[in-house]
Amino acid sequence: MSYDRNAQQYKAQMISTMTQGELLLLLYDELVKRLTQAELALEKQLFPVFEASLQRSVEIVEYLDMTLDMQYPISHELTRLYEYFTYELNRAKIGRRAEPLTHTKEKIMELRDAFRTAQKSGESKR
Repeated sequence: MSYDRNAQQYKAQMISTMTQGELLLLLYDELVKRLTQAELALEKQLFPVFEASLQRSVEIVEYLDMTLDMQYPISHELTRLYEYFTYELNRAKIGRRAEPLTHTKEKIMELRDAFRTAQKSGESKR
């Protein structure tokens, strides 16, 4: 077996044993990573990398929206927030502008931190 195959198996096993909260935080961490890549690429005028990073970010936001359980009122609020994030990221991509990207990244980081706090609070109650 090659190293790459072992690494892939390890990742798959790790993900399959994660809680929903851990998976959510993993997605948010990946989203922040992609947005940071987009910021750096924009600064260096590496437009293909910038656009690809933003496209992947939009896909993650759309996935987060798609997986919401709409029986909870908070899900409706999150849907609106995710729509706003998608709009702003597309605006940043089309205009190759840092301001909507930076603003959206800050809001996403705040949301990620809130989910992280909620998860820790839930774990301490067990």
